[in-house]
Amino acid sequence: MIKVNCLNPIAKVGMELLPADFGTTGEFAEADAVLVRSAAMHELELPDQLLAVARAGAGVNNIPLDKCAEKGIVVFNTPGANANGVKELVVAAMLLASRDIRGGMQWVEENKDDETINKTMEKAKSKFAGTEIQGKTLGVIGLGAIGVLVANAAVAMGMNVVGCDPFLSVQNALNLSTKVNIVKSNADVYAAADYISVHVPLLDDTKGMINKASLSMMKDNVIILNFARDLLVNEEDLKEALESGKVRKYVTDFPTKNILTANNVIALPHLGASTQESEDNCAIMAVKEIVDYIENGNIKNSVNYPALDMGVCNKASRVSVAHKNVPNIISALTTACGAAGVNIAEINSKAKGDYAYTMMDLDSVPTDEVLDQIAKTAGVIKVRKVK
Repeated sequence: MIKVNCLNPIAKVGMELLPADFGTTGEFAEADAVLVRSAAMHELELPDQLLAVARAGAGVNNIPLDKCAEKGIVVFNTPGANANGVKELVVAAMLLASRDIRGGMQWVEENKDDETINKTMEKAKSKFAGTEIQGKTLGVIGLGAIGVLVANAAVAMGMNVVGCDPFLSVQNALNLSTKVNIVKSNADVYAAADYISVHVPLLDDTKGMINKASLSMMKDNVIILNFARDLLVNEEDLKEALESGKVRKYVTDFPTKNILTANNVIALPHLGASTQESEDNCAIMAVKEIVDYIENGNIKNSVNYPALDMGVCNKASRVSVAHKNVPNIISALTTACGAAGVNIAEINSKAKGDYAYTMMDLDSVPTDEVLDQIAKTAGVIKVRKVK
């Protein structure tokens, strides 16, 4: 029985996809696989038998990626599963920032007892006048699953769109509207955009990317939308820009005590993926990733190990090896199998940074002695007989 531990509640529609030989456990220490959303894992002691962690969402800041990689634990996320939910909220954010919808609603609430409100509102509404987004330019930084949907939605609403992503994938490029103008640098986005929406991961080179230097490149009266990560923004620099009027509005899904002291901030309580559809989609993808990895050894959407998919094994056996990305390991694997008279029908290996992953389909089932020999190879982290 494969034991699955859920550190957060996972949508039922996903859990129902677990095969009959998978069961749930409330004990993290017993888990072969873990499903998680926002629970912090950095201080948890990772059990030796743990094979995989799947994050039902895109961000993995709550998971110790290096620590998992060092133990041969594959960490998955679910890119794109919540993309539509976030896209719709970004569109709403543009409208909230352009039209003073919030101010108008507050006025109505404050004057709800006014019997002549249908008349007094005609005089009051001029305070809440705004601007339209049609014909304005949206700059999208990061054209992943969410960024592409945001860009395409903006095009459909009559906006001009410029986008930048040095790592734009072929699939995302194919999904992107041909009306989106791809530019070479973020600086080109800053110079052109009336609205800027950021959709990049939090990395060393993106942390604080919205700062005094980048703000100085932007148009006056720009609106900035941040539905990616709070630390992408240098809040002190942004507060100065809001105070001076350089930035007209800042809409964020990541409120902090500091940024909430500034004027012209619209903050939401991390609602980007808070839809039933997003939660269901993330749960379904996360469960499928774990099941495919445990049953077939396939890795899809891992953040700490390379993608490698060999489908369903139709040979006598399949062995997977998580190892360091160093020379001579593949030759050691083939030598160990050859010395035991085990023929390798197919072998595939991929690397990602310091770590690599190899799968071998074999014409006969290897003995425990062969697996032990592989496990003793320098650089090998974890060996598993998948079939």
